[in-house]
Amino acid sequence: MSIKIHIHVTHRRHTNGLKTLEVEGNTVGEALNDFISQYPGMKKELFDKNGKLLHYIEIYLNKVSAYPGELEKPLKNGDEIQIITFLAGG
Repeated sequence: MSIKIHIHVTHRRHTNGLKTLEVEGNTVGEALNDFISQYPGMKKELFDKNGKLLHYIEIYLNKVSAYPGELEKPLKNGDEIQIITFLAGG
């Protein structure tokens, strides 16, 4: 099963500048784990030390927020995941 992940510009330094890539997984969590296995630097960018998504990371599935329970959402071939990072400034 092929799932496309769209990578936020702030994370592209971990993916050698790639904007999108293909991963495998039956759930969003499995797809993110496959992504992290390819790009280990992303683990600390997405998850806290307890394995929960960081509070400023939002996951969209096919352009719709996957919250709540985003990691358990089932996937089908051709689905697209967007990793959104909320930025704040002063």
